[in-house]
Amino acid sequence: MSATNSFNVRVWKTRVYKGTRGTTYTVRWAVDGREFTEPFRNKTQSESFRSVLLSAARNGEAFSNHTGRPLSMRRQDFSTTWYQLTCDYVDRKWPRLAASTRRTVAEALTAATMFMIISDGRQQDGARTRAALNRWGFNTLRRDAADKPEWVADTLRWVANHTRPAADLEDPDILRNLLDGIAHRLDGTVRSATATSRWRKIISNLAEYAVERDVLTENPVSTAARKAPQRTSMVVDRRRVVNPTQAWALLGAVASQGATGERLHAYFGCLYYAALRPEEGAALTEDQLDLPAEGWGWLHLAGAKPHVGREWTDSGEARDNRPLKQRAVGETRPVPSPPELTALLRRHLDEFGTTSDGRLFVGERATHHLPAFTVNRAWARARAAVFGDRARSLPIAARPYDLRHAAVSTWLNSGIGPTQVAEWAGHSVDVLLKIYAKCIDGDLDSNRRRIEAALARRQPSRAPGKTSPRIDREHP
Repeated sequence: MSATNSFNVRVWKTRVYKGTRGTTYTVRWAVDGREFTEPFRNKTQSESFRSVLLSAARNGEAFSNHTGRPLSMRRQDFSTTWYQLTCDYVDRKWPRLAASTRRTVAEALTAATMFMIISDGRQQDGARTRAALNRWGFNTLRRDAADKPEWVADTLRWVANHTRPAADLEDPDILRNLLDGIAHRLDGTVRSATATSRWRKIISNLAEYAVERDVLTENPVSTAARKAPQRTSMVVDRRRVVNPTQAWALLGAVASQGATGERLHAYFGCLYYAALRPEEGAALTEDQLDLPAEGWGWLHLAGAKPHVGREWTDSGEARDNRPLKQRAVGETRPVPSPPELTALLRRHLDEFGTTSDGRLFVGERATHHLPAFTVNRAWARARAAVFGDRARSLPIAARPYDLRHAAVSTWLNSGIGPTQVAEWAGHSVDVLLKIYAKCIDGDLDSNRRRIEAALARRQPSRAPGKTSPRIDREHP
C-alpha cells in the first residue's frame, strides 16, 4: 500500500454544536491517527456522509492520508445539497437558454426535487412547495427578488435545509425512485414519453454538471436502466383537421366577436391560409409582407414570438424573441399568400396599422404584444358558435394550431409535392410525411374497385347443386 493511503481508519460519533446561528453537525474520523472533520448544516447530510465512511471502512477500502476520504469518493463533495446543486446548475445554464427551455428545466427540476426532500416530520404543502420551486427557486431572475411573497421565502428556506446531499444521486434506490417519479403525473397516470425523455435528459445533464463540480464521481443517470417507453405518435389525428367550409365558418365566428375578433381575424387567417405556427403569426411584421393589391402574394417569415410568460424572458415581456424553428438566426422562410389571405392582411393594415416596430397583431388593450389568453378565448368562442354545445367534446380544431394542420393537409391533398410543402411549412420531408400521413386522402373509390376486381377474378364459380366448388390453383 502506498504511504499516501491507509486501512487504519476510525470513525467517531458526530459532534453536535447548537449556536446562535443554528446547529452544526460535524463528522469526525481519523486515518492513520490523523483527525479529519466535515461540518454539515443538517443532521441528514451528516448521517449520509458518516454512513459512507463506515461502509468503506467495513469493506476494507483504502483511505487517502491526504484527504481522509475513501479512494472511491475522494473527489465527491458531500457538503453540496441537491437544492444547492440545482440552483447553481440553473444559474450556469440560464444565459444561454431560450425562455421556453428555462421553463421546461424548472418544471423538470421541480418534479425531481420532490423526490430528494427529507421531511423533518412537519407536514408541508406539496402544491406550495412545487409552486415556490417552479416559479422562484429555479428562476435565476426571481429567486432572490426582494418582493417575493413571504410564504415563498419560507418554503425555499425549508427546502434548502431539507434536501439530500447531491451525492446521494449515486444511490441506485434513490436514483430509481427519482426517475420513476418524474415519469408519472401527480394523479399517478404515466407522463407522455416525450416529456419523460426530455426531463430525463435534463437530469442527466445536471449529473454531468455535478461530475464537473466533483460532487459525483460519474453520471449515474446515463447507465440507469430505462423502462420501455410508451409508444407515441407524431401523426396528426385527421379528426382535428377542419375542411374549407368549417374553416370559413370559424374565421367568420372570430371576426364577429367585436373589436377583438376583428383584430384577430387576419391572425387566424395566417394560420389557416399560410400554415403559420401561432408564434410565427405573433411575430409577423409589415416588412415581411410582399402583397399586391389583390391576388397571390408572399410572406417572408423571419422569426417567432412564443408565449412563455414574462418571468422567463430577459426582456420581461410575455413573449420571447426566437428565430424560426429548425433555422439559424436571421434565416427566413417564404410562404405563399393566397388571394383570400392577401385580402385579409390588406384590410387589417388599413384598419389597424402596425405597432411602432412594425408588428401586425397585438391585443386590443395590450397594445405592445398579443396575449395568449386573448387568442385562446377568441378561439373557444368561435368553436362554440360553430359547433354548439358539442364544442368542448369534439376534437375538431381544438387548438388554433389545428388551423396549420388543415393548411398543410390541404396543400398535400391538392397535389403539391411533399418537398415544396415541407419548405413552405418549415419541416423536413420525412417529418412532414410522418406527421400528416393520415391526412392525405387517396382515391378511395378507385382503390376499392381495384380490390373488388382482384377478388372477383379469384372467386370460384358455383354451379347449381354443387356444395363444394373446385378451386382453381392457377394465378389470375
